[in-house]
Amino acid sequence: MKLLLDQNLSPRLVQSLASFYPDSTHVREVGLQEADDLKVWEFARNNGFTVVPKDSDFRQRSFLLGFPPKVIWLRLGNCTTSDIEHVLKQRETAIRKFCDDPVDSFLILS
Repeated sequence: MKLLLDQNLSPRLVQSLASFYPDSTHVREVGLQEADDLKVWEFARNNGFTVVPKDSDFRQRSFLLGFPPKVIWLRLGNCTTSDIEHVLKQRETAIRKFCDDPVDSFLILS
């Protein structure tokens, strides 16, 4: 399972989540720090990533276009990077099940 963390998330999460999601990366690590959502979407689709944003921008795109890529929306409001890390670790089983599901395209974590 490969997560692509969007620019509104800390790139430090890649390292802190490495044992849970070892093939994951951040948009900065692949040269997409200034890219618009369409470019991020295309990169994720073409490279087998699930997009993980904290804002709702990818929600509409997911509903209109389906998957790939899948989208995990972190609907957490104002919170720390540690809070986000905790949620992603705590919900690992649900995230893995979602990523393996052949039908589901969008997951909200709150």
